[in-house]
Amino acid sequence: MLKKSKFVRVSVYLTLLLAVFLTACGNSSKESSTRTLTDSMDHKVSIPAHPKRVVGSYLEDYLVAVGVKPVVQWSVKNGSGTQEYLNKDLKKVPLIDYSLPYESVTKAKPDLILMGTDSAVANGKYNQYKKIAPTYVVKNGNDVSWRAQFLDVAKAVNKTDKAKKVLKKYDKKVKSARSELEESAPNKSVAVLWVTNNSAFIVSDKSASGSLLYGDLKLKEPDLVKQVSKKATADWSAVSLEKLAKLDADYIFLVNSDKDASMFKDPIWQNISAVKNDKLFQYGDDSSWQYKGPIAYTEMIDNVLKDITK
Repeated sequence: MLKKSKFVRVSVYLTLLLAVFLTACGNSSKESSTRTLTDSMDHKVSIPAHPKRVVGSYLEDYLVAVGVKPVVQWSVKNGSGTQEYLNKDLKKVPLIDYSLPYESVTKAKPDLILMGTDSAVANGKYNQYKKIAPTYVVKNGNDVSWRAQFLDVAKAVNKTDKAKKVLKKYDKKVKSARSELEESAPNKSVAVLWVTNNSAFIVSDKSASGSLLYGDLKLKEPDLVKQVSKKATADWSAVSLEKLAKLDADYIFLVNSDKDASMFKDPIWQNISAVKNDKLFQYGDDSSWQYKGPIAYTEMIDNVLKDITK
């Protein structure tokens, strides 16, 4: 009986010890299931270690590049305008209006909300969004490069290693393209225009395609682009036909959202140097030319090489 009693006591002890061990493991697992990060607005955000349902409107290029498929995708004009160059990657992903209505965000059931600008969460909006899911405002602003923003998005979704590999591959492509352009089109200048509603806009030298052409590819920047960029408050700035007459670009990449625009028939347009010399290359809304990110820029590099070095 004594041996049996001792055996029972040992069994109970071992059972309790196992229970304590399993509880500790459970708590450890629970603790490691989230990470606390500080966003660009100094919010301390508890983020899932491996978020599964991410809302990142207008950050889709970055997300797709690191292998994260968002649960909704950015759109404008009642869904008629999307980032069409990402269609293959975002197939069957529901649309969400660019203004991110609370009801639509809630319906998406996110476990992480990424915001691309401080203004998107201004006037008390942040507190509303964080009630839906952890909300992280990524690095943004005129002094923040697309690379810094890309890496911040990657950090938020725990894909930093993948992002570094993406940038390494991208930089290799840039180096190769730059070498090819130096040989085929030395000291040539380029500009990017967007025509919509019979109005022309020119891209800033540090935004979207401007960042790629003048920053990464080191193509020559026309004087008009420099002048407009100094006063730019957005990626694209309106420019009159009279000013475009002075555009001294060897090549123009045109994002044409208004194929029947009357301005194309105007003598001033037709006498722009690159237009007159048949050095204008047109792309539509389905292209990547209005956007930024490793996927958009990779596509643009291919476009530039095809058009300039052919």
